[in-house]
Amino acid sequence: MQARAEVYHRFCAENEIKTNPHVSDVLGKTPKTKKSVWKLCGNNKLNPFPRLDDEDALALSKCLLNTTDVTALDLSYNNITDKGVKHLAELLQGENSLRSLDLTFNDIGESGAQLLSQSLQSNTTLLSLTLSGNKVKNVGAMRLADLLQVNHALQELRLEHCDLDTQSVIAFAIVLKSNRTLLSLDISRPLLFGHQEEWAVHFSQMLAVNRSLQELHLGAMGIMSSGIERLSKALLFNHSLKYLNLRGNRVTRDDVLPLVDALVRKDSALEVLDLTANQVEDEGAEYLSGALASPNCSLKELSLSSNSIRTAGLLSLAKALDQNSTLTHIYIWGNHFEDPVCLAFRALMDKGRLHCDHTDVRAYEVDGRVFLAQVFQTLRRRFCKIPENDSSDDAGHEPKGIKFFV
Repeated sequence: MQARAEVYHRFCAENEIKTNPHVSDVLGKTPKTKKSVWKLCGNNKLNPFPRLDDEDALALSKCLLNTTDVTALDLSYNNITDKGVKHLAELLQGENSLRSLDLTFNDIGESGAQLLSQSLQSNTTLLSLTLSGNKVKNVGAMRLADLLQVNHALQELRLEHCDLDTQSVIAFAIVLKSNRTLLSLDISRPLLFGHQEEWAVHFSQMLAVNRSLQELHLGAMGIMSSGIERLSKALLFNHSLKYLNLRGNRVTRDDVLPLVDALVRKDSALEVLDLTANQVEDEGAEYLSGALASPNCSLKELSLSSNSIRTAGLLSLAKALDQNSTLTHIYIWGNHFEDPVCLAFRALMDKGRLHCDHTDVRAYEVDGRVFLAQVFQTLRRRFCKIPENDSSDDAGHEPKGIKFFV
């Protein structure tokens, strides 16, 4: 057993805390001789250990205090509450080498988010904070937005499915007009009501002046035509954004036109566009195909899965991909595959224009007829590589697996 595991067991014994076998196992396998990442994800089929709780958070915080070798801590899918976050916040105020903290889907609320915000005001080492799946709500999110005014270290903030409302979403847009550090923001799945899309007005104003943000996730925001138009016009003035996630919104075929204007701009920086689960249909796919044919288009990865696209639209995408030398990844599953589409995409893969690991379909043949099978690969969830941020396995594209439909 390594020395750090001994420290953990001794602290638990002195404070009458029940040791967690998951923590013991990870610490016992992690020597102090090199930079390391502690992955302590919660219970799943591959992990028989009990989920971590607030007492585990206390013990871990004490083990990590004054360390210089642990760079990332993944505590996702556990049972840590605001009480446990208090100990982690104290850790972040002390001497440590943490660059990444992942608290996805715990039981953290508004007060926990406020504690983290307070602790990070003076922290200069943490680069990535993930709170997705916690109910930080409006008050907690407002405090995190305030944090971005004084913290000049944080580069990634992920707040998907955190019950943000319009006020806190707008607060992030306002603060990012002046923040020059944050590279990646995820505020997908907030709780927005009404049809005015006031938040989109503020985000379009922000995108027009921001020069540092590279990755923006606006999934399941209920974006409609007016919002898409505003965001697209703002992209005409933006020179930094490389990844835009608009999955699960209300983007229609006509909404694609202003997006195309941004894609064919001569100095566009956008490389990854996620339009999964919208309604671009054939006409929208054809508009995007026209953009891909432009020599100004810098797009390298595009997801149009589940967009009600039929033969005409998919064939136009296949033709554009055949002529385009920049786009390397395209995802189309969930649309309508007739024989010409299956043949066209098999041809792209057979001649090496579309690599089998860069799409979510695979061609196969039955009785002389070509079909497309689903491959469980999706557009990458993260684009920015935060230094020493190895706490997540989804920095690249999703793992493979094949499901056949005839």
